[in-house]
Amino acid sequence: MKSLTSLQLFLFLSTTVFNLFSSTAAIGVNYGMVADNLPSPAKVANFIKTKTIFDSVKIFDTNPNVLRAFANTGITMTVTIPNGEIPNLANEGAASAWVNANIQPFHPQTKIKYISVGNEVVLLDNPAHINGLVPAMKALTEALRKAGPQFQDIKVTSAHALNMFQGLTVPSLARFRIDLTETFFKPVLQFHQQNKSPFMINPYPYFELNVMSNNIDFAVFRKTPAVFDPASKKTYSNALDSLLDKTYSAMSALGFADVDIVIGETGWPSLGDPGNKAADMDNAASYNGHLIRKIVSGVGTPLMPNRKFETYIFALFNENQKPGPLTEKNWGLFQPDFSPVYTSGALRDGLQPNLSNPGFTVEVKPGQPLPKPVQPMPAPPADTAKKFCVPKPEATDAQLQNNLDYACGQGIDCRPIQAGGVCVEPGTVRSRAAFAMNSYFKSKLGVDSACDFSGTGQVTTVDPSYGNCRYV
Repeated sequence: MKSLTSLQLFLFLSTTVFNLFSSTAAIGVNYGMVADNLPSPAKVANFIKTKTIFDSVKIFDTNPNVLRAFANTGITMTVTIPNGEIPNLANEGAASAWVNANIQPFHPQTKIKYISVGNEVVLLDNPAHINGLVPAMKALTEALRKAGPQFQDIKVTSAHALNMFQGLTVPSLARFRIDLTETFFKPVLQFHQQNKSPFMINPYPYFELNVMSNNIDFAVFRKTPAVFDPASKKTYSNALDSLLDKTYSAMSALGFADVDIVIGETGWPSLGDPGNKAADMDNAASYNGHLIRKIVSGVGTPLMPNRKFETYIFALFNENQKPGPLTEKNWGLFQPDFSPVYTSGALRDGLQPNLSNPGFTVEVKPGQPLPKPVQPMPAPPADTAKKFCVPKPEATDAQLQNNLDYACGQGIDCRPIQAGGVCVEPGTVRSRAAFAMNSYFKSKLGVDSACDFSGTGQVTTVDPSYGNCRYV
């Protein structure tokens, strides 16, 4: 049987999704803004409301312009508190001040549904953030209670990367990391159980390819031999089901099977550096297209049949200012002019934006090509590529830890310096800070002032790359 073309896949998925969407699980999108060419928040809000299937949006801050733009749209919002603010928010006074400044001016005109306290704190491995998370979530929940009854429907959560399991095993036997089970995951889940708030996770089959023998077809929902779990006697036809059931098994083992699971981020990049065979439009279209169909159908997983998962796709737009490999700039479903990067089924009823007049739409007929995507942004000037940002010799570990926390909190990809990353060794604060500082510096196109870091950074033309750890 011949495989579907991207256009055929789109037409099939969009029709199915539109027919199912109104009565099934919520599906949303992550609205990142690390770019210099994005439309205004007001235009984005109108596009999402009138042209897409999304009924919810997640942002990575509390940008007031974005929150105002989504007022009275009926779209629910998830806002995010930066990791660096977690320790301070354990104080009830600070938590109340944060709610007064960031929630009260907007809700309920803007329907804020979740407050995500930090993002992937275990992955980023800062003890102050890990230890402070539950106290901060408790303080914020109390602050919302004191703010009045109109704020009681807002739930507090935190998004977690899937480096939280102990070793590699089948889904039904997955357990949380031994070093964090009692001190972190159990208190987090107790909080969620008591407050009826969801456990939010960021499952990315793309980042799990190295532990699934690079089986791309399994990762992107293509027809492939199923994976059998001998402990549960269940079979798995795709990687996402496996990751969701691992999470459920780990939660169940601690007695928290009743806590809801929300997918805070998941997606697939449509373009990568030379040699990256996984990041392309066909794989992205297959993953996100089948993901949307799966979520809105409410079919669930082998261990959680017929369970609906509120899901936020990463991401709304390609973001041309994100640092790191080319994939980091190419997770978006749409270009900044609202044209689709590829066919995903995210637009309503098979409609595509009319690029000559973005306020209107045109219907895609069978055999009609999609609008040509915007070309990628040009690479930085050659002289910028030859400059690097590194710590000054006299910088202290305390200063460098602050630099590390700041840089990783600005949306750069710090995975290479976390457990399992190619730059994790040597595991010193100086080495990790150097990588993060340089990534932040490059995200600002190599402007010298971006390497200041309160006088602790310096620009060099000596490439600090080593082994497989490349400073880009």
